Amino acid sequence: MDLSEKLYGIARRGEEQVEHIKNEEATKTALVLPFINSLGYDPFDTREVVPEFTADVGTKKGEKVDYAIRADGNISILMECKPLGTNLANVQYNQLYRYFACTDAKFAILTNGFEYRFYSDLDSENKLDTRPFFTFNLEDFNEQDIDELQKFTKPNFDVDAILSTANRLKYTNLAKQAIGEVFRDTPEEFVKFVVGKIYEGRQTRQVVEEFTPIIKEAGKLYIKEQVAQRLRGALASNDIDAPHPTSTSEGSSQEPEPDDDGIITTQEEIDAYNIIRSLLAEQVDVSRITMRDAKSYCAVLLDDNNRKPICRFHFNAKSVKRVGFFTDKQESRIEIDSVSDLFQHKDQLKTTVSEYLE
Repeated sequence: MDLSEKLYGIARRGEEQVEHIKNEEATKTALVLPFINSLGYDPFDTREVVPEFTADVGTKKGEKVDYAIRADGNISILMECKPLGTNLANVQYNQLYRYFACTDAKFAILTNGFEYRFYSDLDSENKLDTRPFFTFNLEDFNEQDIDELQKFTKPNFDVDAILSTANRLKYTNLAKQAIGEVFRDTPEEFVKFVVGKIYEGRQTRQVVEEFTPIIKEAGKLYIKEQVAQRLRGALASNDIDAPHPTSTSEGSSQEPEPDDDGIITTQEEIDAYNIIRSLLAEQVDVSRITMRDAKSYCAVLLDDNNRKPICRFHFNAKSVKRVGFFTDKQESRIEIDSVSDLFQHKDQLKTTVSEYLE
């Protein structure tokens, strides 16, 4: 089972249990410990994961941080947990701040079970940054998030490798947030900058006020046009950049080459994906139906959101093909003889999509 599948399972169980996760201890048990385990660390082996990690820090005696994770025998990651639902933006993390300065740990994580904020000392050595360089959310993650999280798994953990890209990652994420704020609440400075490019008259207060909604709307239209352009390109190539079987000089079919992750997207999976799109075309815009391949299965998603799985193709076994269908986000698998059998399951697929649309 790959990392994304493990994390999807944790998130799904968390959603199912959310009404019963009432405090910090329940959050740890239901979400945080499984998350640590998904990274390859054994939460029940105190040589790897130390609960209630204690150290005397200055005048503070016997303070504890929830977990300390050892990598290569050294304390490398400190973790402080808050109850599910806590807004981490408003949380004081004094224990992490103090402990970070007096241990060998180079990373600290603040979490509420679903959201994980990763900190280091990028701004000032041995002093925990006030802003995270990476945030992972179990309820909304993509392939790029998984790639970053992979660096913290036990087999891949390398302090220097993480730090070499952490600073760039931190400011890239902050820049994305700042750009988003520009289009949500367009600042006057930005309006004046654009007005200076398109209007030759004097920039009076009235002119700036008149142009503000125009520029805000133009920004939204630009983004929509860029997205639409990429979708058109994706649809023209079956929505994925997947290798297709090729023919040899003898006319026989060659298997597609795996990519760098060892993932092979087969023509059979592409055919099945196109069938799903055709079955749902009358219910939802097909540009919203995407395909994401992994080593163990190939997922068809709504809005490229792994929280909205439509179905999964389990075609890797040579003798048996299975398709996973979803009801209330619970997967049930059935065997099929060929991808054309998918036409028999149109109602199930439409019901699943209806749940997300509602």
